[in-house]
Amino acid sequence: MNIQADYLYTKDHEWLKVQGDEALVGISEYASHELGDIVFIEVETVGETLDKGESFGTIEAVKTVADMYMPVSGEILDFNPDLESSPELVNQDPYGKGWIIRIRLTDASQTAALMNAAAYRESLPQ
Repeated sequence: MNIQADYLYTKDHEWLKVQGDEALVGISEYASHELGDIVFIEVETVGETLDKGESFGTIEAVKTVADMYMPVSGEILDFNPDLESSPELVNQDPYGKGWIIRIRLTDASQTAALMNAAAYRESLPQ
């Protein structure tokens, strides 16, 4: 299972890649495998500021629909435009072209509560 060393992770399998006062957010490779073939992603919260743990959108796979949650508080700046026509990018490249949203951090100290790659790997079922 691919886990990016320089990313932070939540127990709900979202990842956060901090870039200054902004960050990219997506779902882990583990989550994309568990969901199966992703067919649609809906994010209607661009421009909103959400608290840590609030749902920022939904991800639909062939057999299920799941909420996606903010790993930290932030303002949603962008939704990955490539996912509108190619949601399968989340399955193919979850840590690269399959990023889901870009946010501006409103409380960077919240990143301290997230898991690093080693802790995330330990949290996964064996």
